[in-house]
Amino acid sequence: MSTIVPLTHAGAIRLRAELENLKSVKRPQVIEAIAEARAHGDLKENAEYHAAREQQSFIEGRIQELEYTLSHCQIIEVGKLKAGSKVVFGATVELVDVETDATVVYMIVGDLEADLKQQRISISSPIARALIGKHEGDAITIQAPGGNREYEITAVRYID
Repeated sequence: MSTIVPLTHAGAIRLRAELENLKSVKRPQVIEAIAEARAHGDLKENAEYHAAREQQSFIEGRIQELEYTLSHCQIIEVGKLKAGSKVVFGATVELVDVETDATVVYMIVGDLEADLKQQRISISSPIARALIGKHEGDAITIQAPGGNREYEITAVRYID
């Protein structure tokens, strides 16, 4: 039984580009590095060879993961969602910390497209799970390592 993986349209484009790069650039580079390391002789004590083989294993694993995800994904056109002020997959949510008045903005995306540096959080993260189903104006409590944090949802947008 396969699992349907939700992805935003932009996330699917990024994953396809990463897959293409791995197949057309990274894979040939690591194959060349392995061939070069083999030319140096004894493979038992050849650190370059072992490092290249390890990198090859990582690349092949990532290719398999991306191919599986892209073949089992449901692409969500975020701009076409008509959820109003309700938080669902793909929403960009603005939150205000009740204690500090600090504002944070997160977009709720699929697991493989999550990137906290770009404010994209995974649908399976504790923050996203606390937000799903809530509406603009609602208060939420998130259990953080330093204790509970309270936020108010100040805006919900659906942007591609």
